[in-house]
Amino acid sequence: MNYSKVYLSVGTNLGNRENNISNCIDYLEKISEIKNISKIYETVPYKVQIEQSNFLNLALEINFFESAENLLIEINKIEKELGRVRSSIRNEPREIDIDIIFFGNQIINKKDLVVPHPRFRERLFVLEPLNDIAPNFLDPITNKTINQLLINAQNSSN
Repeated sequence: MNYSKVYLSVGTNLGNRENNISNCIDYLEKISEIKNISKIYETVPYKVQIEQSNFLNLALEINFFESAENLLIEINKIEKELGRVRSSIRNEPREIDIDIIFFGNQIINKKDLVVPHPRFRERLFVLEPLNDIAPNFLDPITNKTINQLLINAQNSSN
């Protein structure tokens, strides 16, 4: 059976953050094959409009046996099940946030799904966990490794 190697970024800063992550992983195990999980990073909220608690962030490598669109549908179900309520406010506090960073080497540009994730290259809270599990993975757009992108982002943030 064919599958795609997928990299996800997960974050949480509301409720019991550790439970949110554990429950998220449990749900992901039901829809995919989890191959690798980064360590958990505690990070300050990024570009926020209101004061909020620190995030716990991690990255996962999964094998997914369906399309990227179907994965997004499943992710939205998981987020809703874990209490996420979406609004128009970007970077708002949330029980869980699951982003598709890479779906194999595919480049997808649709209204509801852009892969690779359009802003991951500037986000240390995505790149650091991703570097734990896939430092040599090549971004299909820039042709740079995760490790190279992390170094660039670290240099830009100093």
